[in-house]
Parts: sequence; structure tokens; C-alpha cells
Amino acid sequence: MKNKYRILKITVTVIILGLLLSFSLKRFSGQKITDNKISVKMNEKTPVYFVDEKDIREIVKKENPSGKVGDLNIPVLEKKINSLPAVDSANVYLNLNGKLYLDIKQRVPVFRLNKDGRDFYVDQKGTEFPTSKTYSHPCMLVTGNVKPDEYKKLAELIEKIDKDDFSKKFFIGISKSKDDYNLLTSEGNYKVELGDLDNIEFKVKGFKTFVEKYLVFQDPQKYSMVSIKYQNQIVTTLNPYFKENDSILKAGNLELAKAPILAASKKPEAMPKTSETKKTKAPAVKPKEKPKPKTAVKPKEIRKTEKKPTATKPKAKVKNRIKGVQKDD
Repeated sequence: MKNKYRILKITVTVIILGLLLSFSLKRFSGQKITDNKISVKMNEKTPVYFVDEKDIREIVKKENPSGKVGDLNIPVLEKKINSLPAVDSANVYLNLNGKLYLDIKQRVPVFRLNKDGRDFYVDQKGTEFPTSKTYSHPCMLVTGNVKPDEYKKLAELIEKIDKDDFSKKFFIGISKSKDDYNLLTSEGNYKVELGDLDNIEFKVKGFKTFVEKYLVFQDPQKYSMVSIKYQNQIVTTLNPYFKENDSILKAGNLELAKAPILAASKKPEAMPKTSETKKTKAPAVKPKEKPKPKTAVKPKEIRKTEKKPTATKPKAKVKNRIKGVQKDD
């Protein structure tokens, strides 16, 4: 009898608990998720505003038109929020009081890339996402044909620049020309030729030393480019539109102008045109040999030129007279 009483007692308690649970579940599922019961948190360290809290609340209303807890599909809602381009991750859950929590982490752009006529952001992971019409995040602008596999290295470079006070104030943008990266500066019109994205710390440190030791004492308009892509050396290019560089550039142009003249004077010696050079030198040595190539055409003119001198005729007459006098004796 005691065992039957215990079994009956257990079954009754289970039935009661089941009824209470079903009643509480019906009551819980019948609760409405009002605006007061929706909590949206943005967990990113750097404040960004690509996704607004209002947008999240509207998505919740669209996914649950009735507003009841029982009609809400949490996995579907979580997937919908994660599909937003500017959202890195989202976590959605309910508590026992029927309050809905949405913890959202947005993508923080490291740089803004202008490529092939498109303008978009790239985050630390190298993920592209579009710009917003309502919000523009302050970050470095990059232009040129940057490949997707270079996004992470480029993001690392920009993060290092942002952490250094000197670099952050000095560099305002990055451009890529062919395979070389160039850092755009806030002072002057010159750019810093970086080359590839290898040995970034060493290159930036070398440029920083060059600025502090030398460039600080120069006019920022003096140079059009400072190259740090070569190992252990810095190559500068003068600005042709800077007036103080005129004398240096003129001297350089004169030296460059001499080089083609020397090369041109050497070319006729190397070319097989010996006949032309001999004709130009022959008149100075033998002036009478000029008409020789045309002797067959005008032979008479040569004889006339020999008879023309008047000094030869009187000499012949004198000789005849002297001979005549000797004969008479």
C-alpha cells in the first residue's frame, strides 16, 4: 500500500508540474515584445554608426509581426542581422521575463578604398563592406588597384601609422601605382615612395629619421618625391616647379644635353660611311684633285686653266731671243 501511495503521489506531482509548465509556457509565449523589452547593445570598442538601433528594431518587427514571444524565431532573426554588410557578429537571446537582447558588433573600417570607380570600406580582417549614405567613418583613404590578398598587410600598415603620433599627423593617404605604394603627406606636395608592403617598420623608421635630421630644415615644397623603397638608402626627386631648384635643374639639364652630343659625334665613326668622310677631308689636302672624277667630261677646261697665266708667255719669248742672238754670233 505504501508503494502504491508513493507512485500515486509522484504521478500527481508530475501532472501538476506539467500543467503549471504548460500554463506558464502559454503565458510566456503569449507575452508581447514591446519596445521596452528590446535591448540593443553595440559592443565594438571604436564607436561606429553604420547600423542604427532603429534599424535593428525594425528588423525585429518585420521578423515578428505579431510581437508575441511564441512567434519569434530567434535563429532566423540572428541570421538576418548577421547578413547586414556592416555587422561583424550578432547574438540574440530571450530571458525568462520575455525581454529580448541583441548584442551586435559592427565592422570597424581600417581604410576606405577607391578602386575601379568603386568606393568601399575594408576592416581589420580584410573584409569589404559598402559605404553608408548616413554615416562616414574617418579613416585613411587608399587609391589604386589594391589586390584583396593585400588588404590585411595594408590594414596592418595603417594601424601602425595610427598608433604612431608622428606618422598619424604626417601621412594622410596611400596610393598604389603599378606595383609600388606611395604615402601621401600633409606637408608639401611630395609623396613618399614605399614600394612593396614588406619591412614596413624599417622603412617608416628610416623616413622618420630623414625628416627629423634633414627635411625639417628644408622647404617642404623642395621635393616632389622621397623614395624609401630601396634598402638602406633614401632617394629624393626635386620639384621642377620650385624656384630655388631652377639653378640645380638647369645644371643637370646641361649635363644631360651634353651626353647626346657626344653620342652623336661618335656615331659617324662607328657607321660604315667612310666614303663621305674622305670626300670632306680631301679638298683641304689636295685642292687640284677635285676635278679628277670629271676629267672625262671637261678635259679642255683643265688645259685652258694652265695656259691662262701671263707670266709664262714672256719667259718663253725671252728664251727665244737669247737663242737667236747666239746663232747670229
